[in-house]
Amino acid sequence: MSSLPKSNKPASITRSIKQPALALARDILLLEASEIEALANRLDDNFTNAVALILQCQGRVVVSGMGKSGHIGGKIASTFASTGTPAFFMHPAEASHGDLGMITAGDIVIALSNSGESDEILAIVPPLKRLGASIIAITGKDSSTLAKAADIHLSANVAKEACPLGLAPTSSTTVALALGDALALCVLDQRDFTAEDFARSHPGGSLGRRLLVHVSDLMRTADNTPRVQADASLSQGLLEMSGKGLGLTAIVDADNKPIGIFTDGDLRRAFEKNVNVATSGITDVMHKNPYTIHQDQLAIAAVEIMEQRKINALLVTNDAGVLVGALNMHDLLLAKVV
Repeated sequence: MSSLPKSNKPASITRSIKQPALALARDILLLEASEIEALANRLDDNFTNAVALILQCQGRVVVSGMGKSGHIGGKIASTFASTGTPAFFMHPAEASHGDLGMITAGDIVIALSNSGESDEILAIVPPLKRLGASIIAITGKDSSTLAKAADIHLSANVAKEACPLGLAPTSSTTVALALGDALALCVLDQRDFTAEDFARSHPGGSLGRRLLVHVSDLMRTADNTPRVQADASLSQGLLEMSGKGLGLTAIVDADNKPIGIFTDGDLRRAFEKNVNVATSGITDVMHKNPYTIHQDQLAIAAVEIMEQRKINALLVTNDAGVLVGALNMHDLLLAKVV
């Protein structure tokens, strides 16, 4: 009887015991977290000096790295750029073929290499020094060539990779990313960078809309805002409401300042009370002292007022208290402020 064919897989990489996925995942996350904690505990004056150097930078922060370090470097550059520090990623291999022309003497290059011996990174160190750019190295080996060549070295050393085989860059890339985040956010803090500053770099995002869009950007203009004088009849108010399709009409005084508001909801309540539309005045059924918002306020403030007061529309005024427009929740939803 013939025997089964033997496996050609080397015994050295055969894993006879496998952990359940959840248990392994927890071990991986805890290991990476412990490496970040170790990094936090060993930060020293080199980190402080790196923050100071970036704050004094007259040019741009240029981040570079090969392979997995390059992917981490791209994220670090993006974080710097979005938090007030002009930055971009430069591929080290492309740098040796012309992209070094993007570097000036006022720039700072953050070079990432876990081994500190990446050929592509080391190849651009001498020309960077000749250009007069400063170099901050992030490596996993204090004694590496890159660490020694840099103006400032930040250690991203890890005791163990989270990869079960101990091969794939995992803990080391997580630590490098966390270190880059710490650098960017410490610089942000030292610059007194605000949420409004952040929003200016993210005009297309939800934060940008919440912090940059003003009431005046969204409101129906004065000509498109229903309004009647205080001596108008209820029927005149209804005609104004239906003509401009906002579901309300403002009641204004002789100076065009709002003294009341009448809405679709008020109309339903008026019918329930058998109010005579033909003979009633608009002031008989209006809400006095309507809620208003200034045209220069943020649109998100209008959302907050509407939610707190459980209303669907607001009249908009200027510094003099004159009616200049109106907006409703639908306008805010269309602008994606809500």
